[in-house]
Amino acid sequence: MKKLFASLGLMAFLLAPGVGLAQEAVEPMTEAVSAVAETVDAVAAEAAAPVPDKGDTTWMMLSTLLVILMIIPGVALFYGGLVRAKNMLSVLTQVMAIFCLIAILWAVYGYSLAFGDGGSLNWAIGDLSKMFLAGITPDSTAATFTDGVVIPEFTFVAFQLTFAAITVALIVGGLAERVKFSALLAFAALWFTFSYLPIAHMVWATGGYLFEAGDLDFAGGTVVHINAGVAALVGAIVLGKRIGYGRDAMPPHSLPMTLIGASLLWVGWFGFNAGSNLEATGGAALAFINTILATAAAGLSWMFAEWMLRGKPSMLGLASGVVAGLVAITPAAGLVGTMGGIVLGAIAGVVCLWGVTGLKKTLGYDDSLDVFGIHGIGGIIGAIGTGIFVSPALGGVGVDDYSMAGQVVTQATGVLITIVWSGVVSFVAFKLVDMTIGLRVSEEQEREGLDTASHGERAYNL
Repeated sequence: MKKLFASLGLMAFLLAPGVGLAQEAVEPMTEAVSAVAETVDAVAAEAAAPVPDKGDTTWMMLSTLLVILMIIPGVALFYGGLVRAKNMLSVLTQVMAIFCLIAILWAVYGYSLAFGDGGSLNWAIGDLSKMFLAGITPDSTAATFTDGVVIPEFTFVAFQLTFAAITVALIVGGLAERVKFSALLAFAALWFTFSYLPIAHMVWATGGYLFEAGDLDFAGGTVVHINAGVAALVGAIVLGKRIGYGRDAMPPHSLPMTLIGASLLWVGWFGFNAGSNLEATGGAALAFINTILATAAAGLSWMFAEWMLRGKPSMLGLASGVVAGLVAITPAAGLVGTMGGIVLGAIAGVVCLWGVTGLKKTLGYDDSLDVFGIHGIGGIIGAIGTGIFVSPALGGVGVDDYSMAGQVVTQATGVLITIVWSGVVSFVAFKLVDMTIGLRVSEEQEREGLDTASHGERAYNL
């Protein structure tokens, strides 16, 4: 390349006026030299542009598929098994419909608002420059956490789409067995727009308030779990208790179905956590192993605590502990060491058990499938615990200018902002929907069951 530029320079000198060649011969040859130089510059620029790594791209596409597996059928079956048989089909329908709805809204404006540059509002939200995915082509790239390493932007768009979809789908658990289907879809669109997108931007987008403040959320402790958990709690309170709650027995109709759902959640969560590294590197491996160990620790701690308190370890308790562990390790997965992950999971298992029993009983709300007790409480534990266990002294990866007290304050600030933001948006959205469409099915329909009342079908024909 140096020799080529030297030759071009020599030719330019020989062709210069006064060297001996006629001016009329100089001009065409000078233009030719300029054209060659422009071609060389273009080739050099193209060579310098980062090219997506095939291994990283493959891993991210696989991770995206795994997160979809978490939603349909993972969340759908986990929730479906926990409700009564007359409402099984309604929960499956709600989860799948929400996935479809959020996928379209994400492409229309969600991705642009979540990850765009919002100018003066960039601390809270992006812009609409990529509305309808405008300007994104198969050649567009998105940066990873390593300078110069990229993946196709369409892959990043799809991966983040699944996060948005599962967050909204989780809220279904707090409203199950009594919410009107049309009202749920209307709420989903409103809440996605005014709660999920701003929180995702603030935490994960360059320029976002919490991102710039140094808040650590590897895979969605605040963005996904606290955000959804608070919305489910607010919805449960606004909707009111199910008919017969606290008086009639409302046991899960199919615990084997719930176990299948929990197992699919665990498998899919590897894409959720390890995929959030955006590269197939050691960081993904750390998130991967933590997703095993923290989850196992939480399952055991919930099981043994329940065994001590109630005299018997239940399968539902074990499955619930597993989900609590998955939630708690989410914000910390690629940031804490393996022993820190185990401790974090063990704490989450016990505290979330209290969340779905003691706290729920004390406050008296009917969060049908304990979304707040597991996702809300587990997310809070994971988010604040990340600030502690990221410490290099405790096996974590560390961050620049780390101090445990300072990082915990930053994490707690993120938790508080998410709780308040989601709480306010959820309350307003639920009230708006209630005033227009109506949130709750009639008493007759609730007693009949939403499978037939809302969808005209039955999960089981016996």
